[in-house]
Amino acid sequence: MKIALKNCMIYRNGVIQKESMTADIPCDGGDVLSLSNLSVFPAFCDVHVHFREPGFSYKETIFTGSRAAARGGYGDVCTMPNLKPVPDSAAHIKEQLDIIARDSAIAVHPFAAITVGEEGKEIAPLEALAPYCIGFSDDGKGVQDAGLMREAMQRAKQLNKVISAHCEDNSLLHGGYIHAGSYAAAHAHKGICSASEWKPIERDIDLAAQTGCAYHVCHISCWESVELIRRAKKSGINITCETAPHYLCLDENDLQEDGRFKMNPPLRTPQDKEALLEGLADGTIDMIATDHAPHAAEEKAKGLRGSAMGVSGIEIAFPVLYTNLVRRGILPLENLVALLTDKPRKRFAIEETDAFCAFDLEQSYTIRGADFISKGKSTPFDGMRVYGKNKLTVYGGKTVWKES
Repeated sequence: MKIALKNCMIYRNGVIQKESMTADIPCDGGDVLSLSNLSVFPAFCDVHVHFREPGFSYKETIFTGSRAAARGGYGDVCTMPNLKPVPDSAAHIKEQLDIIARDSAIAVHPFAAITVGEEGKEIAPLEALAPYCIGFSDDGKGVQDAGLMREAMQRAKQLNKVISAHCEDNSLLHGGYIHAGSYAAAHAHKGICSASEWKPIERDIDLAAQTGCAYHVCHISCWESVELIRRAKKSGINITCETAPHYLCLDENDLQEDGRFKMNPPLRTPQDKEALLEGLADGTIDMIATDHAPHAAEEKAKGLRGSAMGVSGIEIAFPVLYTNLVRRGILPLENLVALLTDKPRKRFAIEETDAFCAFDLEQSYTIRGADFISKGKSTPFDGMRVYGKNKLTVYGGKTVWKES
């Protein structure tokens, strides 16, 4: 299959350049696929998604989640282990892998649990799990016991696997569900303090220094986390981190009394958002992951107090980031693409393939969660006008998304 690229912007080796050429790229259907005036990128890689299967297929499935990802331009995703059964044994993770092999449109790389049942009491059989997983995480729950986390890091180090940590100190939550800031105070909501995030990161940085473990911090949201990670990198600790589009483009001033604004960690202050943007600019933040966390409609219909935590975002991550960061001159396009492709693949040793996506960066439209492929329709970006429509995603020689 040949692809004719006419006046296209091509990302290659960290550089975007305009080209007209014909390339041999594995792709199904026809002899020549013509792409004109589009921007062609390697298919994106998301190291933090929740596809909910097995166990919670009413929220999402491998089938729907992977196709939502393909629509968003993704070719690789890493799924979190808060499932039923939890992938805390070889038998349990193989159950998930069987579904992936049967139903996924793209590459799905599962995380295995750090602790049995994600209960934080006993380390899972990491050695038995290692051949089947991309890394270890108890995402959705923080590992509260420092000794347990140290042991997990030591074993992960021996296995050459990354520990991807959901950093949350349960003793500091006090029933909170949005950021403990001005909006919470004005509307009588219980708040989540930033210390519940950064204190576990501080603890784990010390443990990573002791063990030499490859340590990755999930979904950072506050300035203290950025500063701690910046210092740790300067001291030579093997640490990386991610943040999510909603923390880069929204803050507590955007909150409404609507469950689509409820996620964990929560939207924080404008100052926190600025610190995250600075962290992107100076390389402290290594990658952007969506934390795509779909729920059923009724679970998100109970306002800020009663709704489940988590929002859907994998179908609209690139246009949201492109519109709010690149078009506003905050981040060069090459940098954004690297945060979505090269950097996550390098950290998690995910091999780059011929998978690619092709965006029309000049096409604008309004985000409508109701139109998502994902079963989860709840997004804080509902109603936002964005630029960047994905016209095509090719993975494994197959067209896994094509805009009709």
